[in-house]
This record gives sequence, structure tokens and C-alpha cells, in this order.
Amino acid sequence: MPKNATQEFVPIDDVRDGIVILKDGGMRGILMASSINFALKSNDERQAILLQFQDFLNSLDFSIQILIQSRRLDIRPYIALLEGRYKEQTNDLMKIQIEQYMAFIKSFTEGTNIMTKNFFIVIPYDAAIISSKGGFLSGFSRKEQSKEVKEEDFEEKKNQLEQRMSVVEQGLSRCGVRVAKLGTDETIELFYKIFNPGESEKPIKIN
Repeated sequence: MPKNATQEFVPIDDVRDGIVILKDGGMRGILMASSINFALKSNDERQAILLQFQDFLNSLDFSIQILIQSRRLDIRPYIALLEGRYKEQTNDLMKIQIEQYMAFIKSFTEGTNIMTKNFFIVIPYDAAIISSKGGFLSGFSRKEQSKEVKEEDFEEKKNQLEQRMSVVEQGLSRCGVRVAKLGTDETIELFYKIFNPGESEKPIKIN
């Protein structure tokens, strides 16, 4: 069996300028959205947000996907940082305090299921009909064959897609939601974590 056999099931062909290029020639832009503490809003504020969001959805003439990603908080990078500070510390009292603090953080996070949530808006641009069923990647592609995206086609589709992303950004901003377009590195990292969920369990190497 070829080593890259699993890649045949991934509809992504490339990521350029933060834009996901699919194997069927379609393109997807991804926006990261902030959250709103709805519970702390007054009744009038809640109603206003809901009406604004309703108007935003009704104004769209293209489909979007909303992804909520929940993951257990990875405290290892912070622990690695503390361990680096511990090694650099020359004051014995400070070393003891850092050591005790690390022990507290480790015990607290191990005993408590601390979750982080990220919110993403996936915006398509192609002539294909996007299915609303399935998971995050279900509506990405309905074809198996690859089609080369020519440079001029890429720029034209990219401009059209960025216009759609601008519409979504403006609509969500009226609801009090801040959004940011994912760059190439952020997009690749997002999909890497989606396809490699077990990576968070691997130990981090400390220099």
C-alpha cells in the first residue's frame, strides 16, 4: 500500500495565501471568530444581537460552515517555559517557588478538565453545491479527480472569495463578533491538528 494512501481521502490539494485549494479546483477561506459572553448581556442586548445575526444570515447568497473546535487545554508549553526559567534561576528560594508552582499547575490541570474553544467560519467559492450534511470537511469536495488551478484562475477566484469573506466579516462585526483571516501557517496548523488529534498527547522536547 502506498505511504500516501491516506492523502487520497483528503480533499485539500494546496494552501496558498491562506486560501485552501481543493482537488476539484474549489477554494475555501477560513475566518477565526471571537466569542460573545451572551449570558452577561441584558435582555435588550441579547435581542439586538440575535436580530443582527438573523439579518446577517438572511443577507448571505452563499453557504458558509461554522466550526466550533473544543480541545483540552495543552499546558505543556507553559510548563516547558517554567522549566526553562527554573534552570536559569540562580536564587535557591526562587527555584523552590517555581518548582512548587509547576507542581500546583500540573496537579490542577490533571484533576480538572479545562477546555479551550475556537470558532471558525469556512467560506466557499466554487460552482459546486455544498452539502450541509456531515462534518467539517464533508462539504469541501464532491469530486475525486484533481484539477490544476491556473495562476489567473487562482487570482480571480481569490478575489471573489475575499469579497465573500469581507461580507461575512462586516456582518459578524455588526453582531459584536471580531474575526481574523487565517494565514497559510495558521490554516496548515488547523488542519494538521484536525487530522492528527493524538499529537497533543506526545511529550514536548525541552532544550
